[in-house]
Amino acid sequence: MNTPPPSKSTTPTTSRPPAAELQSVPPAVGAPKGVAEGVPTAVLPDQQIGDGRHVTGGLTIRVPRKGTPTATSWCVCGRDLFVSGFVKVLALSEDHAAHRDACPLRTSDTASEGRAAA
Repeated sequence: MNTPPPSKSTTPTTSRPPAAELQSVPPAVGAPKGVAEGVPTAVLPDQQIGDGRHVTGGLTIRVPRKGTPTATSWCVCGRDLFVSGFVKVLALSEDHAAHRDACPLRTSDTASEGRAAA
């Protein structure tokens, strides 16, 4: 005769697993386990050094919808100009581009870099 396979486990589950026992923790002395000698465990500050570039001036143009365009041109040499109106904004944009080549701070920086490189 063929008997069907049992659908459930027939092993008795009357015994309970043993309760967890408390273990004493050894005192922490020295370096943590797995740390190699000579390897610092503290996080050191980031030692990144910039490439020497910095912002020396800027041109900001704002054109609101159904409004008058405005522009501001500034430079670290002391230049700080503000204009309002389409024609004046275009003129200030061209003047700002010309100032980048003629700025006394930029021309002296470029000249000193060339002498240092030579």
